Amino acid sequence: MRETIYAPAGLVGRTALTVLRLSGPRTGEMVAALAGGLPTPRFASLRSLRDAAGRVLDRALVLWFPGPRSYTGEDCAELHLHGGGAVFHAVSMALTALGARPAEAGEFTRRAVLEGKLDLLEAEATLDLIEAETDTQRAQALRHLSGEMSGVAEAWRASLLRLLAHQEALIDFPDEDLPPEVEAALRDGIAALRGDFARALAEGARGEKLRSGVTIAIVGAPNAGKSTLLNALCQRDIAIVSPIAGTTRDVLEARIVLEGVPVTLLDTAGLRDTIDPIEAEGVRRARARLEEADLVLALSEDDVWPDVPDGIVMLHVRTKCDLSPTMAGADVAISAVSGEGMTALLSALSLHVRNLAGLSAAPTLTRARHRAVLLTAEAQLEAANRAEWPELRGEHLRQAMRDIGRLTGMVDTEEVLGSIFGEFCIGK
Repeated sequence: MRETIYAPAGLVGRTALTVLRLSGPRTGEMVAALAGGLPTPRFASLRSLRDAAGRVLDRALVLWFPGPRSYTGEDCAELHLHGGGAVFHAVSMALTALGARPAEAGEFTRRAVLEGKLDLLEAEATLDLIEAETDTQRAQALRHLSGEMSGVAEAWRASLLRLLAHQEALIDFPDEDLPPEVEAALRDGIAALRGDFARALAEGARGEKLRSGVTIAIVGAPNAGKSTLLNALCQRDIAIVSPIAGTTRDVLEARIVLEGVPVTLLDTAGLRDTIDPIEAEGVRRARARLEEADLVLALSEDDVWPDVPDGIVMLHVRTKCDLSPTMAGADVAISAVSGEGMTALLSALSLHVRNLAGLSAAPTLTRARHRAVLLTAEAQLEAANRAEWPELRGEHLRQAMRDIGRLTGMVDTEEVLGSIFGEFCIGK
């Protein structure tokens, strides 16, 4: 029998209320023991909670959710306790004495998946919604939680099932006069599905950026205005600004929001050759971080641009334009001190962020797990398209269908489930 678990659904301490959640086969029995009986399902009831010795632990609102009409699909309950830590501890000890145990991270949602209340995509969207920092991230998480991406995955699986049916017909009736259109339709279907996967992977790269955020590195020679620009973009003093070259020795990070997307700004050490070992380490770190960034702001006050490896997306920013109006090779000219050109720079940054994060209403892949699964399924379709023997092509199609099942959790392993739900907070 599965154990009955409990956990706080939020903070414990000096708060007005702490909600303690329970789930499992003995939930009703335990709540009845604490509250002197079960309340009407899904109606809040004010009860005195007592331990086995009859001591009153708290006056609390009690809600009872008999399965399967509950979050986890099991019998569930909520105890709305007063927020003191001593209250939560006392009620927890009483539940432990009755045979319950504290829940592990993500265990409530994991049980919801195992009971068919959510699929894996919806469970991951639950975590994304909890962790959403911006309204755009919230909207994306809600789309996934509503089942949009699950519907796309199911449509892919249904298409694979139809393709497999056509393939089985070619295998089972090789001597029959099957019309040539069957073979043509099969190959056309494989090609169309591969196109769907390719578009989802391209869109998914942007969905991952929306979920995790975009990184922008600010680079340039010493005293090019990097720290001044960081402070201007953040609208507060984060970096020390000094006319002394080499003031910034390490990489400073700051967070802002552009177009509803979290953006991490990196202020880096000035790029130059130096014999100072500390500054040299700062330059090494700056070069390492700019190679990992999604966008590099290359700053120059004299139109001599920093040496940056090929393939990196860059925006050339001419700084201190209030002192010199020239703009050779620059995409935008600014003065972070006077504010000149800052509106144009923000518009350019917003455009880059929008392109990186997608910001479309279409459901997208949002995690490395989604990308890995779809890449594997796409490889199986490619192998099916190349296969000369119909039996081998059928096996590749079956494997692709199993891969798509891993997106929603129809096919998965305990190791994968443990990795996913280990990211959740206790109580969810």
